[in-house]
Amino acid sequence: MGEINISKEVIQGFVDGSVSVEAITLFAIVIGAIFVNNVVLSQFLGICPFLGVSSKVETSAGMGMAVTFVMALATVVTWALQNFILVPFGIEYMQTIVFILVIAALVQMVEIVLKKVSPALYQALGIFLPLITTNCAVLGVAIIAVQKDFDLLTSVVYSTSIAVGFALALILFAGIRERLDVEDVPQGMRGVPIALITAGLLAMAFMGFANVVPLP
Repeated sequence: MGEINISKEVIQGFVDGSVSVEAITLFAIVIGAIFVNNVVLSQFLGICPFLGVSSKVETSAGMGMAVTFVMALATVVTWALQNFILVPFGIEYMQTIVFILVIAALVQMVEIVLKKVSPALYQALGIFLPLITTNCAVLGVAIIAVQKDFDLLTSVVYSTSIAVGFALALILFAGIRERLDVEDVPQGMRGVPIALITAGLLAMAFMGFANVVPLP
């Protein structure tokens, strides 16, 4: 568990009442979810699209936006289902199945919208778009938000921050891979080997944020 590192301005705002404890908590969740506890580089969730869609920055950005939309909306719906249906009726054991169905429905909606709005991006994402349904990052965040007993606002902030962290890692990784394509990489290291090494170095770089805020 890292220590909270907050600027003097924020501390002074807390003292004089202009910054609330809730605001500081949400700020810590945002920074922690994006950098400290990055869903891909720290928790190792969503590795399949991370490696499969990260060959181009444009494709990675599209996947990041799609995952952000699905993850944020799925968290809202699953939070409501958990608190107003599953818990009151004592059927919490149906949580995983219900959450997967919700995520699948949202992914289908995203597919339909992308196919109409951006056919090129739809084709570029290919099989990885429907795979958002089984992306453990989306399901994992929905379950974690429930397990941590977050309220609705905190759940949305947490899930959106996790999705932004996923998109950031994806875009950074894609940019590095594009650069590697024009570099003189040894024959035996091209493709998957250099990609895995790069992902490991990127994860180590994100470890530099470990003492900024506690893990959310």
